Amino acid sequence: MMKFKKRKWALIPTLALSVLLAACGGDEKEKSTTDTGEGEYNLKMSVTVADTTAWFAGAQKLADDIEEETDGRITIDVFANEQLSGGDSAKAVEGLAKGSIDLTFNSTIIYSILDERFGVVSAPFLFESLDDVDAAFAGDGGNLLSDILLEKNVVALGFGENGFRQVTNNKGPIASPADFKGMKMRIPGITMYTDLFRGYGADPATMTWSEVFTALQQGTIDGQENPIDVIYSSKIDEVQDYLTLWNYSYDPLVLGINKDLYESMSKEDQELFDRLGKEAAAYQVQLNRERAAEQLEELKEKGMEVNELTDEQLQAFKDASQAVYDKYTAIWGEDLLKAFQAE
Repeated sequence: MMKFKKRKWALIPTLALSVLLAACGGDEKEKSTTDTGEGEYNLKMSVTVADTTAWFAGAQKLADDIEEETDGRITIDVFANEQLSGGDSAKAVEGLAKGSIDLTFNSTIIYSILDERFGVVSAPFLFESLDDVDAAFAGDGGNLLSDILLEKNVVALGFGENGFRQVTNNKGPIASPADFKGMKMRIPGITMYTDLFRGYGADPATMTWSEVFTALQQGTIDGQENPIDVIYSSKIDEVQDYLTLWNYSYDPLVLGINKDLYESMSKEDQELFDRLGKEAAAYQVQLNRERAAEQLEELKEKGMEVNELTDEQLQAFKDASQAVYDKYTAIWGEDLLKAFQAE
């Protein structure tokens, strides 16, 4: 695993600068110009999950690499668990689009709040394998998604991954849609997932991720769905007994920077962010995939009962998911959907 150098904090000068800006009535970026005319930036980046995840490690790699290559002229402070948005990832992407947050590493599921077209990549059973995922994002799919992000005032520096989403619960193994009947499931705030789980017979509930552990612990909800890294790093095994592997929905991440901020930078700095952003995203994807098998084994050792669906069982879920495609293809756009479907 790559080792990151320790950040040297300058708390007092930063605090003094913040007080000065507040006294002047400004809400401006901490930007100045060096003697050579280069922009000096102190940026903030929001990440949805904990600092123990591959997700956070990718963000921190970008921060460390940027600081190192600019000799500290550009710094990025990375905040885990959506600290910049009060735990609300929807507010994080809204803040990114508006410019109140400089960079974020967020799921496209959250971006679907800004535009339902982003939900296309989370469509049920869209991808058969990670090879299909990689091909789509390296081709037309990734390009079209980047164009839509630009419409939202966001520049995609790279695409990471949260991974294929699995499901946990406390009722029992899930092997068919009927097993979801009456089960109160936490899902992200995207209407497509609401329709999908209602179609399975579940009672879906949306809530911010920061509230989920307590809700599971108290029995307010019966289960949740997320990729292995999030399940593991959030210690869901402490409050859930059953884990079903079904790869029903792929969850990509956008390593995004506010477009206005990006365009305010010199061409050289833009190219630096482009290059290091792609490297950080690729690193995060690799780390996420390397960790998954090991984390799954540890979850089993901790007592979670894990079941993996057969092809026949998966087909039953695919059949039960068709109504989502019937409803949302027109919303996503057929061309966009085809760009992510394997040939």
